[in-house]
Amino acid sequence: MQEPLYLQWKKWDCLSDCRYNCMVDREIKRDALGHGPVKYHGKWPFIRVYGIQEPASVAFSVLNLAMHFHGWLSFFILLYYKLPLKQTKKAYYEFSPLWHIYGFLSMNSWFWSAVFHSRDVDLTEKFDYSSAVALLGFSLILAILRSFNVRDEAARVMVAAPLLAFVTTHILYLNFYKLDYGWNMKVCVVMAVAQLLIWATWAGITRHPSRWKLWVVVFGGALAMLLEIYDFPPYYGFLDAHAIWHATTIPLTYIWWSFIRDDAEFQTANMLKKAK
Repeated sequence: MQEPLYLQWKKWDCLSDCRYNCMVDREIKRDALGHGPVKYHGKWPFIRVYGIQEPASVAFSVLNLAMHFHGWLSFFILLYYKLPLKQTKKAYYEFSPLWHIYGFLSMNSWFWSAVFHSRDVDLTEKFDYSSAVALLGFSLILAILRSFNVRDEAARVMVAAPLLAFVTTHILYLNFYKLDYGWNMKVCVVMAVAQLLIWATWAGITRHPSRWKLWVVVFGGALAMLLEIYDFPPYYGFLDAHAIWHATTIPLTYIWWSFIRDDAEFQTANMLKKAK
């Protein structure tokens, strides 16, 4: 029997489709008996929408992707069309290449997040985890370089090299040796907490005019991270802790890119003053 197209492109074969329907039937019976949801194969029971496994997480991931694209594009326009450029047509803001890389890694991470939550298979899971680790690792490098105002290329390499080596090794470990969820969670939490502490420390000592935005992102990010650690079943089969975490990062992303643009303007103004 030919399966519907939406099942084919989502790789919902007969076996996985039967498992899903059995899970739904079982949860209906449990709910009638007054019992709460339980996990199946390590996953909470979500209600599919047009073959999409976790519709809320997918929607919020797409919105995060759109927000990062908007933020990066506005940053690009600011740098090359609104702020003064050097005679070589390069931006005065010395951290611009790093933020461009950050923007692409962010968009890549949220793209694979949307794909993974749309359909959880081995390949999409590895791409999602790998892209998230890559983003966190680079974000940590960026936090160190910007907060300590590291401009020398050799110094940047010395800071980035060991962290890049660790992140690369960790990604290879997850993909080709063992997808250890517990270990990966520890690695991600450590990298996330480290960069939040770095940004918080810098926000406390700098006289940056937009440091309040940094504080908002740091505290908001810390609170949002609790949702990633604290797990609870989805409300009405749609909204779980992970999905809510995705939702909270949308406004934080807008504020974050606003800070990045402000930082570019602030640094450019300082560079022009020194050049006079």
